[in-house]
This record gives sequence, structure tokens and C-alpha cells, in this order.
Amino acid sequence: MKKNKFEIDMCNGSIMDKLISFSLPLMLTSILQLMFNAVDIIVVGRFSGSQALAAVGSTTALINIFTNLFIGISLGANVLAARYYAAGRDKEMSEAVHTAIALALVSGIIMAFVGVGASRFALELMATPADVIDQSVVYMRIYFMGMPFFMLYNYGAAVLRAVGDTKRPLFFLLAAGMTNVVLDLLLVIVIPLGVAGVAIGTVASQMISCILVLWCLHRTEGSYQLRFSKLRIRGIYLKRIFQVGIPAGIQSTVINFSNALLQSSVNSFGSTAMAGYTAANNVLGFLYSSINAVTQACMSFTSQNYSVGKTKRMDRVFVDCIILSVGVSAVLGVGAYVFGSQVLGIYTSDPEVIQCGLEILSITTVPYFLCGIMDLIPGALRGMGHSGVPMILSIIGTVGTRILWIYAFFPQHRSLYFLFISYPGSWIATIVMQAVCFYFVRKQCMRQIHQEVPSGQK
Repeated sequence: MKKNKFEIDMCNGSIMDKLISFSLPLMLTSILQLMFNAVDIIVVGRFSGSQALAAVGSTTALINIFTNLFIGISLGANVLAARYYAAGRDKEMSEAVHTAIALALVSGIIMAFVGVGASRFALELMATPADVIDQSVVYMRIYFMGMPFFMLYNYGAAVLRAVGDTKRPLFFLLAAGMTNVVLDLLLVIVIPLGVAGVAIGTVASQMISCILVLWCLHRTEGSYQLRFSKLRIRGIYLKRIFQVGIPAGIQSTVINFSNALLQSSVNSFGSTAMAGYTAANNVLGFLYSSINAVTQACMSFTSQNYSVGKTKRMDRVFVDCIILSVGVSAVLGVGAYVFGSQVLGIYTSDPEVIQCGLEILSITTVPYFLCGIMDLIPGALRGMGHSGVPMILSIIGTVGTRILWIYAFFPQHRSLYFLFISYPGSWIATIVMQAVCFYFVRKQCMRQIHQEVPSGQK
């Protein structure tokens, strides 16, 4: 099965070392993606002031709402491609890849038009303060012009992850990230374009990563080779991608909607609190990217082993992923708590902004391992082809808890610390429901596999 040095054989041999080999490059890749936004935040915070910092930060939740449905759908492409690849179904693999890339192009173009047209209206709905809304609109509109590049990169990288290749996307984002840093410094310090400059730098870097990942797929000799003349959306594969991807995308979108409501609550404290939330949220983004890399590994490994009926290996994958996720999130979460002042000082020198950021980090970082577990269970379920029920439970547990907290309890105890207690509370509520769901879905899947696969292959 392993055809080049970048691919990983997920169905044979040891597990933990392969999980680490898969997760570590993906973790670094996700961190590089976040650094696009982090560099934007650091540069505007240092050289354009707190209002510009708040303007960039106020767009984060909205951008995620607009984009995460389609990014979630890319998980469906990942699961489908992983199954076809492990089963050696080359024709289906090729057609699924071309459907996924065509879908990415179409969705990217749609998102560009929607984002550019709806930016101001959406920011006004979130009660973005008048002193930052104009800059926020500029940043969002330029950012969304790069959506076709953003979508093509993410769907292309999902195909590579399906065959165990997480290293080349890392190299591609490293090149794009260096470009982003240079352009941000040039377009903010040398040519003082402010938030427009950092947005242009981000779009340019996304274009570079997109070109590189498409070039990689085009040059490969494997079953996932991309030929632009074959790009078309085939209904049968689109349906299978949607079965896993749409629930994942809806889940992510609705959760980010709850974050947008939370952003509105933060906005009520003014631009200083908004700037502190922007910096703290970026730190939390690095933590999430680390644990999500393990979730992506769990989904890909589970999907491949599910397709060949290796039930015992699926269980070992899940247990090893829990160990890895909890370990990574505990170390990084405690580190972010202990060194919170120093980390936030990278983003801004304003002591009031740092203090607001510390209030948020003090309640969210140490228990972050709970978020890792909450994220991992749906990842394993998606690998087994079940995405609908985990979506519903995640929405009830995460969004329901946060909305209840924001409207029922927060008004009587108005502080950033109290507001963000909703994070660990929602993680615990969701874990309990997801664990019950996992137990029953796993029993159903094991029963189905035992009926379909001879016992010697399990």
C-alpha cells in the first residue's frame, strides 16, 4: 500500500509512532495556518494600534461561521478517500478526488461573493463598535477574495491526509507562511496600509499554498493523481462526501455561531477587552490546532481500518489517540497558563489588554484536555461513517450550554472570567453525551463488520 516516502500504512504495524508521524506535521501545519492570522494580529497590534488589533480580531468568529461548513465537508472527502485508498479501489479514488477538488473550487467562489457582500451587515449584527467596524469590513472583504485559494488548499490537503501524507502540506505552508510574514511587514510598516495590508498578505500566502498542493496532486503517480481536464462533480461521490462532511460542517458552523454570540458579549466590554480576547483566542487557537491534529489522525486511521474490517486495530487507534490528545493538551494548556503574560505580551504591550487576555486564559487553558477528548470522539465516529448524531450532540452540549450561560447567568455576573467558564462547562456536558453515543455506534459498527469481513482479517 505504501507507494512513496510521504505515505503512511495505517492498517499494518505499530500504531503510536505512526499516529505521531501523522499528527506532528499536521499539528505544525495547523499552527502555521494560525500564524497567518497571528502575524496579522501582532503586526497591526504593534504598528497600527489597539483599534486595528480589535478590528482584525472582531472578524475571526464571523470568518469561521462563513467558512467552516465547507471546511467541514472536506472531512467527508478525507474519510471517503481514505476508504477507497485502503481498499485499493483506484477508479473510485480518482473520481472522488476530482469531485472533491471541483467542489472546493465552486464553494470557494461562492464564499468569495457571499463574504464580500455580507461583511458589513454581519459585523453590524454582532454589534461591532463604531470605532473599529470600518477597518473590520476592509479586512473581511479582502480576506474573502482569497476564498477559492483557501478552499482548494484545504480540500487538496484533505486528500493527502487520506493517504497519510501530512509532511508535504507542512512544507507548502512553510513557504506560504514566510511569504505572509514578509508581506505583512512590507504592507504595514513600509507601506502603511494597516488592516488592508495584512489581509493582502494573508490572501497572497493562501494563493501560494493552494498552487503548491494542486501541483503536488498533479505530479503524483498514485490513484489520487489530479488532472484538471477530469474535474467534475459526480453525484454519487458528492452524496458520500456530504453524508460525513455536511454534519461535520454544520457542527463547526453552529459552534462558531455560539462563539460569535460570545464575541458579542465581549464586544460589550469595549475595544480593550476585544483586543485582549483577540490575543487570548489566538493562543487558544494554537491549543485547538494541536489536539485537532490528533483528531484528524484518529479519523483517517479509523476510516482506513474500518474499510478493511480491522476492529481490534480501530480500538487501539482510539485508545492511543486519547493518550496522545490528553498528553499534548495538558502540556500546552498548563504552559499557556503559566506563561500567559509573556505569551500575550507578544501580541501587545498594552497592560490593560494583557490583563483582559489573562482573565480568559486563566479559566480555559488548564482544562483544555477536556476539549481534546470532546473533539476526538466525533472524529472516531466520522471515521466509521457516522456524523449526524455526533453533530446533534455537539450542538446541544456545546452551543446549548454556552447560549444558556450567556443569557441566563452572565448578565448577573459580568466579567470576562465568568463569561468564559462556559468553555469548560460546555466541554464536560458534550463529552458525557458523546461517550454514550460512541458506545452504541461502536457496537453497531462492530456487528456490521463481523457480518461482512471473515474473522481472520479482523
